Amino acid sequence: MTDRLQSLRDEYAEVLDALGDPSVAADQRRFRQLSRRFRVLEGVVRAADARQQAREDLEAAMELLTESSAGDREVAREEVEQAQADLELCEQELELRLIPPDPNDGKDVVVEIRGAEGGEEANLFARDLYEMYLRFAERMAWKVEPLGSQVSDKGGFDEVSFALRGDAAWRRMKHEAGIHRVQRVPATESQGRVHTSSATVAVLPEADEVEVDINPADLKIDVYRSTGPGGQSVNTTDSAVRITHLPTGTVVAMQDEKSQLQNKAKALTVLRARLLRHEQDRQAAEASQARRAQVGGGGRSEKIRTYNFKENRITDHRIRVTLHKLDRVLAGELDELSDALLEHERSATLGAPATEGDES
Repeated sequence: MTDRLQSLRDEYAEVLDALGDPSVAADQRRFRQLSRRFRVLEGVVRAADARQQAREDLEAAMELLTESSAGDREVAREEVEQAQADLELCEQELELRLIPPDPNDGKDVVVEIRGAEGGEEANLFARDLYEMYLRFAERMAWKVEPLGSQVSDKGGFDEVSFALRGDAAWRRMKHEAGIHRVQRVPATESQGRVHTSSATVAVLPEADEVEVDINPADLKIDVYRSTGPGGQSVNTTDSAVRITHLPTGTVVAMQDEKSQLQNKAKALTVLRARLLRHEQDRQAAEASQARRAQVGGGGRSEKIRTYNFKENRITDHRIRVTLHKLDRVLAGELDELSDALLEHERSATLGAPATEGDES
């Protein structure tokens, strides 16, 4: 442990020096990589320093207990107990920091939401989720970049995609991926009966151009006129773009912008994110055949979360947490659920054996 910590301290000093090098600052890809690595190393160094201070505090408290008189012994014993508790917390924090981090930490994300089971009601729920994430992004001070959408006949979304850029975007949003189930009375329901529908949410780490090397020869690019709900044409130029990545069969279509070049750029952003995720999933599948895809088949039985409007209740089935404030969550107050999911991840990570690996 001591040798490894010293090695990480040395690397921390080297990365800090490199970030001050003008040639590194001029290379945005290298600068982003080093900045992400610096944040990881800084956390380790601070945790190691805190543990060392906690050890010194415990030694001082124990020495004080040894030298204390009978009248002061109870107070000294309490200080020893507090110092022991502080050291234990510091040990846990350092242990967590030494676990190889998620390779996507620090990245921005691309979010894709689609109506799944439930017809038009599912599409309307997809819009509700979209608006919820926009409000959450505002609370988190993230920048939102719309990428593309297909509006359904009644104003919902067949699908919608957007990028979120900001601190901890991946760390918090990755837990939103999966099947979201809604239970409510649809606006079109004349009998007042509760219907169950679902929407899928995919969260992809945004890929830099250098991370995903796309050969232009592998792309089939089609252009066509944009269409609105019902299929009617909404402009008179071929501004919509559909890109097919021939080796994988991945298809991305964008039509929201009036410029063909803008639609193409946004389509390539989504394509890179999907291809990066595809490669990461392939690598993970080699290590674990039991790994499931984020959004499964879109069925209601595969849900990660249920939104019950009648009872103003939201339940996250992965961590068995239920909140009776669905209205506030839909208004963007996802913090409590997000914090609970992060704590669950933290506890699971601390409970698992630490593994050596590439931390870059």
